[in-house]
Amino acid sequence: MTPSQPATIASPPLTEPGFVPTPPKASPRPTGHLIRAKTLWLSDIHLGFRDSKVDYLLDFLNNVHCETLYLVGDIVDLWAMKRRFCWPAKHYQVMLKFYEMAAKGIRVIYVPGNHDDPMRRFDGELFGPIEIAEECEHRTADGKRLLVMHGDAMDAYINHSWLARVIGDHGYELLLFINRWSNRIRKWMGRPYFSLAGLIKSNIKGAKAAIETYEREALDEARRRGFDGVVCGHIHYPALREEHGLRYANCGDWIESCTALVEDHQGTMRLLHYSDKIEWQELQHLQTA
Repeated sequence: MTPSQPATIASPPLTEPGFVPTPPKASPRPTGHLIRAKTLWLSDIHLGFRDSKVDYLLDFLNNVHCETLYLVGDIVDLWAMKRRFCWPAKHYQVMLKFYEMAAKGIRVIYVPGNHDDPMRRFDGELFGPIEIAEECEHRTADGKRLLVMHGDAMDAYINHSWLARVIGDHGYELLLFINRWSNRIRKWMGRPYFSLAGLIKSNIKGAKAAIETYEREALDEARRRGFDGVVCGHIHYPALREEHGLRYANCGDWIESCTALVEDHQGTMRLLHYSDKIEWQELQHLQTA
């Protein structure tokens, strides 16, 4: 099984009537149309890390309305801030936005990850208006029971893989350096954001095998516990598909891919890429033997 690449399609049901995608531009811009959803999942924002794409994220949050928001781990990057303290005003604005959404009646559930692990000690408690849960269950509008977890527990199955050696290490920082400068050049050329880091990562020897192992173990965990699927993050590799009757949904991240998972009021889930352009990926049903 090879991780499938996102397909680019328009998604009118989640926008106001008459939505017409505008041509890609080289800087964040408002959509002008509110995205209406039942549920939204975000993960791996890494506030406090210089490569967090908070401009795109703030624009997205200002153009979306949902009933429930899941923050699926690594929202704040405490590891990065230990190495080098970084907390720009826009990172603070993102946190304020989450509080604002919760104060307006949106249910906000924070599922901590490994980079914000200290938050796990508050499992079952409230952080202001925001709920803290080490993991939780989400029931979709069409009745699917999904396990929501960050996914770092799956590292136990890939300790000797590329993923464990590179994520958070100098190799990954090099990928982000390349990504940063390649997109500065693209912006200068008037071209939209593109995750070169994701492309390079998915073609490094051993990376695909590590990602596949992670995805397989996450699905097995959901199956063992009687769920219909899993929503996770952690590996910065967005995906949305069903196989063998189980749903695998990875939120992606806001360092490389700038993606979110969105559920509408009929229970349909889509993967949204939101940067200089908007791309939707439908749930993919893989052929099974």
